[in-house]
Amino acid sequence: METDKNLVDRALLLAMRYLSYRPRSIYEIKQYLEKKEFDRGVIKKVITNLMEQNYLNDENFTNLYVESMVRSRPKSKFAMGFALRTKGVNTSIIEPVLEQYEDFDLAVKAVKPKMRIWHNFNVEKFKKKLMNFLTYRGFNYDICITTLKLFEKKRL
Repeated sequence: METDKNLVDRALLLAMRYLSYRPRSIYEIKQYLEKKEFDRGVIKKVITNLMEQNYLNDENFTNLYVESMVRSRPKSKFAMGFALRTKGVNTSIIEPVLEQYEDFDLAVKAVKPKMRIWHNFNVEKFKKKLMNFLTYRGFNYDICITTLKLFEKKRL
């Protein structure tokens, strides 16, 4: 039977390996270690250790996650907030990070790369593509319409 110290060391090693791929939230690490069937005491020690070493920090994770999403695959503030909440991040951490973004700007940023592909489409197909694309990324109807009008003007 493994001692408590050996269990904590093994769990810590697994958690560090899991963190090596990308930053994780505290909840994600907890879920991962529970899936590996470590008991709550071991998980708590590992999470405390990782937080003390600043490997786990939900504020940093939220900032990195949002920056990454805005840079590579912009979604609405609602969609990003929802994704973060499913990763166990507290709403009080999410809201201040998302406050600095506007849905309209995110929608424009999301559509710009697609314009190379969509610029030759007829008007109806263009509207349908743009509206579906933005809706799928969590933007509300008003933002979709405003963005559509902006890009229709640019197409002319």
